[in-house]
Amino acid sequence: MAGPELKHSQLGADDALGAWLDHLAHERRLSPRTLEAYGHIGRLYLAFLERHRGEGLTVATLAATTPAEVRAHLADRRSGERPLSARSISQTLSAIRGLHDFLDRRFDAPSPQLALVRGPRVTPSLPRPVTPAQARALLDEPAKDPDAEPWEAARDHAVLTLLYGCGLRISEALSLKRSDAPLPDQLRITGKGGKTRMAPVLPAVRQAVDAYLAQLPHVSGPQDALFRARRGGALGPRQVQAAVQRLRGRLGLPERTTPHALRHSFATHLLGAGADLRSVQELLGHASLSTTQKYTAVDAARLMSAYTAAHPRKAPAD
Repeated sequence: MAGPELKHSQLGADDALGAWLDHLAHERRLSPRTLEAYGHIGRLYLAFLERHRGEGLTVATLAATTPAEVRAHLADRRSGERPLSARSISQTLSAIRGLHDFLDRRFDAPSPQLALVRGPRVTPSLPRPVTPAQARALLDEPAKDPDAEPWEAARDHAVLTLLYGCGLRISEALSLKRSDAPLPDQLRITGKGGKTRMAPVLPAVRQAVDAYLAQLPHVSGPQDALFRARRGGALGPRQVQAAVQRLRGRLGLPERTTPHALRHSFATHLLGAGADLRSVQELLGHASLSTTQKYTAVDAARLMSAYTAAHPRKAPAD
């Protein structure tokens, strides 16, 4: 028993970080973007501790990290050249705790003292959907874009219709293969954390994808990406974001009009039309109902705004 314990305690901190990221990728099945963020946080954290202590780190010395050291690191991140917001500091602390929890479970290197570190108070932000009229205008605008080839306009219309009509994330929509079309009545979508859900497909969504495929100039195999870029490669998230930025500028829509805002709008508009919260949770693939409940606050705020603007008692007295 003493041999493995000694080996684990002397394992380098960089190797421990690598083991944690490998665990997140293959056991927790986090997205590449989330893994990149956690890796960045972890590397900055370890580099700070090494500078602070003036020596290399092992699993054993990491386990001895004090609350004061973590607070000093968070203060450094909040006052550096690119200071983090309170929300980002909270996410950084969460990642650091996740790393230490992993060291405890995998290498028997607990750090209970870090429970004393408290993050900043973060005001929960509400989703920022667009109105139904704005969503329709955005979906219709690609066909009017003079800078796009007809097949690209059809593609952009299909992607945006899919995001709004099915409530998908960009990554989920762009992960679809050619073999997924023609779209079925329900799409099996694998979302965050490998969670699978069924997304009903409206006729308008299927028709938009069919119209795009009818004009697609590139030959596609079954395992090729459904949505293709101008030169034939897979369409990427940045290209969709750039297209939406261009379209919203033409329409004079606010900056909050992003591809992800269409997912927010999907949920908010369903709830506003009377859909129950549990159903919307399943459609979005949220693990927690509390995440979906944010959309009820958005709809309540909209109703209150309409009420205060239109109620007769608001009019000035005669």
